[in-house]
Amino acid sequence: MPFLFKRLVLFLSITAAVAADKEPAPFHPAPAASYAHHQTNGKVTIGVDPYVSEDKAKNAFGKLNPYELGILPVLVVIQNDGNQAIRLDRVKAVYTGPQGDKVDATPAGDVRYLNGPRRPDLIGGPAGRAKIGRSKKNPLNAWEIEGRAFAAKMLPAGQTASGFFYFQTGLQRGATIYLNGLLDAATGQDLFYYEIPLE
Repeated sequence: MPFLFKRLVLFLSITAAVAADKEPAPFHPAPAASYAHHQTNGKVTIGVDPYVSEDKAKNAFGKLNPYELGILPVLVVIQNDGNQAIRLDRVKAVYTGPQGDKVDATPAGDVRYLNGPRRPDLIGGPAGRAKIGRSKKNPLNAWEIEGRAFAAKMLPAGQTASGFFYFQTGLQRGATIYLNGLLDAATGQDLFYYEIPLE
């Protein structure tokens, strides 16, 4: 019996080691000021980072790359170096293109309902539209989309909050991310707005 127990322990340790090799590194955003695209107003720093490359997307979303499916994920990191808490429940993010066209962030819960790239899977006819082929599961219906979305409601003094905002657009040279709706938790007063270029 002890021999069988030793074999079982050896088998379980090998299985655990193999599983550990296949697990991706956990996703941890960097400090806000370390991003190339950041801005500091008062004692609050916001860093933004568009996730368009395959490597970045893999680290945050696993096998899914939302940008290939028409969704621009932008990581937002807010660092509060002040001594007052900040309300974040009204934060609004807007992508502004180089020609001034604006795209509001799509709520993370709605991203799963977007179609991604268009594919001709319908045939028109006199009786209406008939589907051809089998419909596949929408790859945008993945836990990482909502699980990594910006969801913080309050940011205590000395803390950092982060998450993704999703935009139905491509990344353009000269674009900016506009953020507002940060409030002083004690007074309810609006803090500065942030307009961060994505150059």
